[in-house]
Amino acid sequence: MADPAIQLAETIQTASIERHPSPKHDLNPSTTASAKEPVSVAASPTASVVSSEEIPESVLRPHPRKSTLPPLPDLRFEQSFLKSIEGKETKAAVAWVVVRDQVILPLVQGTLWTLLLSGWRYWNRSAKLSGQSVGARIRRWWWGVNNWPIPSRQERKASEVGDFFKAKFGNAGAD
Repeated sequence: MADPAIQLAETIQTASIERHPSPKHDLNPSTTASAKEPVSVAASPTASVVSSEEIPESVLRPHPRKSTLPPLPDLRFEQSFLKSIEGKETKAAVAWVVVRDQVILPLVQGTLWTLLLSGWRYWNRSAKLSGQSVGARIRRWWWGVNNWPIPSRQERKASEVGDFFKAKFGNAGAD
């Protein structure tokens, strides 16, 4: 008896095969390489004649080959899914792989990303005017040039708390 996970993967794969391809839409267009013709070189009177004893410099000192990048990985869902369920014997094991890859891992990644962005916003908001970095100095200078009042630390904290309540509860919580 065949493994149900393999049967499922096989069904998905065979469903995507085009049974009746159209020559008009599914074939590659013809190129100049499709019709092979021998090259004929016309000898010009100004061309230098290379004797059979001479070896061209390009053969003696070939250009170094450029390093090539590794092949692109196959990022299609089907291939990674089949690799994930390859050794699974039961339906429960296949279901766990699906839940893990499609529910749990994206949830954890999204949570961590949101926590990282929230921490960055909090740190950046408090460091905006009180820091000693070049950016904070330039910001304080710009506020001074424009005669804008630089808020004190307590005012900034109070506005942050007010912004928090406005965001969470609307205008009722900020009053």
